[in-house]
Amino acid sequence: MSESIARRGFLVGALGVGAALTAACTSNAAPAASGTNVAAAAGDNAEPGTPVTIGFSAPAADHGWIAAIAANAAAQAEQYPDVTLEAVNPTNDITQQIAAVETLINQGVDALVILPNDGSQLTSLGRRAMDAGIPVINLDRIFDSPLAYRTWIGGDNYGMGVSAGTYIGTRLRDAGVANPVIGEIAGIDNLPLTQARSQGFADALSSFGFAVGPRQAADFTAQGGQRVAANLLQAAPRLDALWNHDDDQGIGVLAAITQAGRSEFFMVGGAGSANAMREIQGGTSVLEATVTYSPTMASSAMALARLVAQNRGMGDLVEKEVPTSITLASATITAENVADYLPLGFES
Repeated sequence: MSESIARRGFLVGALGVGAALTAACTSNAAPAASGTNVAAAAGDNAEPGTPVTIGFSAPAADHGWIAAIAANAAAQAEQYPDVTLEAVNPTNDITQQIAAVETLINQGVDALVILPNDGSQLTSLGRRAMDAGIPVINLDRIFDSPLAYRTWIGGDNYGMGVSAGTYIGTRLRDAGVANPVIGEIAGIDNLPLTQARSQGFADALSSFGFAVGPRQAADFTAQGGQRVAANLLQAAPRLDALWNHDDDQGIGVLAAITQAGRSEFFMVGGAGSANAMREIQGGTSVLEATVTYSPTMASSAMALARLVAQNRGMGDLVEKEVPTSITLASATITAENVADYLPLGFES
């Protein structure tokens, strides 16, 4: 077991929600529904506490990863007899999300789990909830101020880039490839998460003496991925490796690669979709690895909201309080370990 997996194995024990983190080293509880991953609380956290109502708000499920966020949150809440979930209608409209969460605040829920459409624009709303005595678990897209949330939990965008760059750099170095041509298909370039992923990728490659070659940004959709990949492949008659930031987007990227009849390079994906993992498992695709950014973080967010609302800490930690920040590590999934991660995958 690698050091990074061992470290996250410790976090699994601390949270008591083994399937809610991306790198559980043991088997997971059976999913409550297709594409969801849940686990019962462990140790003292398994004991029912004060009944609590947890409000939940997230963007509309127009992307496989976002759909899995909502599914995992709901499935995890169902594991607890002491939790009532109040989920508002998902929306991509900032104004509607604000109005929906305001309703939850006015109802006096015991805790809130919020994945904001835009962290900056919803910061004041998180602060309003906190000022009203309602602890906020800020999921993934972070608010501008720590006063707006009790705990933040999310993925490591920079770490995704580092994981992808380290895998590609190691492969090319070990193969003795000199001056490799390394492509990158990013997500939406003006988003901080995309910028962090690209920076981590460039930094990791530089440690091998390599640099990013042809790079284009898409839009996290299969259609955008196909269009951008077609353009990149046409402009780059030779590639040694390619990193695509997002596995939903990767459906289109792989389609463009097939259409172009290209197979001289290997590809790394991003996020850890079940589709990508099955492609890796099949062993007949240019897609040979993906790096995780798992929506099972929503399961953990729900577990944390319950503990915070009940004034309990994480069972395996010495401290009596839930930490204020939890960053999930980004694992690299290959043919060697894909069977371990497939149960955590989401459908694109």
